[in-house]
Formats: sequence, structure tokens, C-alpha cells
Amino acid sequence: MKLLHIDSSPLGTQSVSRELTRRIVAQWLDTHPNTTVEHLDLAADAPSHLNIDSLGFRLGLDAAGLTDVQKRENAISEKLVTQFLAADVLVVGAPMYNFSVPSQLKAWIDRIAQAGRTFKYTDKGPVGLAAGKTVIVASSRGGAYSTNPALAFLDHQESYLKAVFGFVGITDVRFVRAEGVAMGEEAKAKALAAADAEIQAHTSEAANEGKAAIRA
Repeated sequence: MKLLHIDSSPLGTQSVSRELTRRIVAQWLDTHPNTTVEHLDLAADAPSHLNIDSLGFRLGLDAAGLTDVQKRENAISEKLVTQFLAADVLVVGAPMYNFSVPSQLKAWIDRIAQAGRTFKYTDKGPVGLAAGKTVIVASSRGGAYSTNPALAFLDHQESYLKAVFGFVGITDVRFVRAEGVAMGEEAKAKALAAADAEIQAHTSEAANEGKAAIRA
């Protein structure tokens, strides 16, 4: 089993989402010891945002007609989508930035959302090609949105990630949420404790599902 560990926060040791992904991966390895882990740090090595040079994979341009810059950009896209497709499990650190995800994470999504690789268009609509994976999103939020109906409409973070991964065929998308971490130390401690319980639940559930699959 291959696990792709993705971090996107630039806050280093001060990052709640990085602490959550670290805990998720550690717990996953406890319950799935034969897993190999690859770490992708988008804050340290983010792909550029899409532009005319990095849109070669979208435009279907022949390699012979690409400039050297476009070839380098295509190579980055190819590396990222191949890495994504090879993973069985993804642990994604996704802090809420201005009601959505960090631009580094959005840039990665734009590179792996490739027609013909992770989805395709048919006469009945789009079909995802990356089914069978498990995604665990470490969602950190300064405020409280899931428990406040008046603020729920501002969530373009978790809803977006669920939609994107669903679009490429991944239906097993789980969230480990630390919410209200900027609302005081007590609130932050409670949020991390709740997240730890979610981590235990998700990794134990996945382990039990794996055992059931083996018995079947």
C-alpha cells in the first residue's frame, strides 16, 4: 500500500494542519505497518499556477511543438499526476484560508485534474478515473463553521475538496477537523482532542475494512 502525505500550510511547526497530518500518518502506519509513505510539501515545492506554459496537458499539444519552458512544465504535471495515481491513500493537510484552500493546494489540484488521466468526458457526462483510493483530509479552521448554520455557507474548503476528489472518482473522502483553533487555547485544545478521536475512528475503520476484504 502506498500513502501520499501532502502538506500545504507554510506555517511549519506552528501549523495545525501539519500536526494533524503527522498524527494521521503515524496512526495509519500503526494499523497498516506495510504502508510506504511519500511526502509532498507544497509549501516548500509548489507547482506554479496554470498559465500558457503549463497548460500543455490540457490543450493536448504535441511535445514537438512545445517550448523548453512548456516541456518543463509538462514534466512537472506528469510527475504530480503519476504520483497521485500511484497512491492508494492520500492524507491531505488543508487549512482554511479565506473560506477556501491554500493556493499551493489549488495549484496541485489543477495539475492532477487531467482529462484522460484522472477523469474523462462521455456522452453521459464526466467520469472519474481515480476510483478506489481513500482520502483523509486534515481540515483546520480558525473559526467554527460546521456547527454554526449562519456560517456554513462560507465553507468553500471541505465542500470544494469533496467535490474535486469526487469528480476524479474518489468516493471515500474523510475529514479530520480541528475547528475553532483561533478562538482561544481552550477551544484549540478541544478541537485537537476531537480531531484525535476522528483519527482513531478513521484509521481503525480502514483497518477493519482491510481485514474484511482479506477474509472475503
